[in-house]
Amino acid sequence: MKLKRYALLLCVAAIILSGCHSKKAVLKGEAGEIVKPQTSIAEKYAAIMGVDKDAITNGRLYNFIELWTGVPYKFGGLDKDGVDCSGLTLLLEQQVYGINLPRITYQQVAIIKRKYEDELKEGDLVFFDFDGKQYSHVGVYLQNGYIVHASSTKGVIVVPLHGAMYKYFSRAGSIITDSTVAAQAN
Repeated sequence: MKLKRYALLLCVAAIILSGCHSKKAVLKGEAGEIVKPQTSIAEKYAAIMGVDKDAITNGRLYNFIELWTGVPYKFGGLDKDGVDCSGLTLLLEQQVYGINLPRITYQQVAIIKRKYEDELKEGDLVFFDFDGKQYSHVGVYLQNGYIVHASSTKGVIVVPLHGAMYKYFSRAGSIITDSTVAAQAN
């Protein structure tokens, strides 16, 4: 009888423990550290952006995107209940790259070094002018012409830069940090 109870207890424990093991995205490593992405996430974003799976190298970035994809747009939001474009950009840059940004889009555009589109690198900021307002929307460049941003209608989403929003594209560039300024001075 004790053996049956012990076996049953082991089975229940195994089921519970296997249920706790999941393939959910997590931000491993420290901000600014490049960690290898999970295979499933690398394959997913490689397919979305039309690149080879080996081109997806920044696990922190794509895990962050995976965790935030679908979070609804909320003006002034900074959490999973809702986030706006500059809030998403602020959180992504902090958590993925360890870079602190101003909170508001027009303040974020003031701290970039402008680049042409063909010079954009992962983590660069891209700005759009919606409703006749200069720099009213921001996203983060990924690669192969794709960005992640907080859409007011679809929430956090990965889209091509040259998609429907491109007619509103106004500026892009890399974030000027203290180390960037020091490197430019030398």
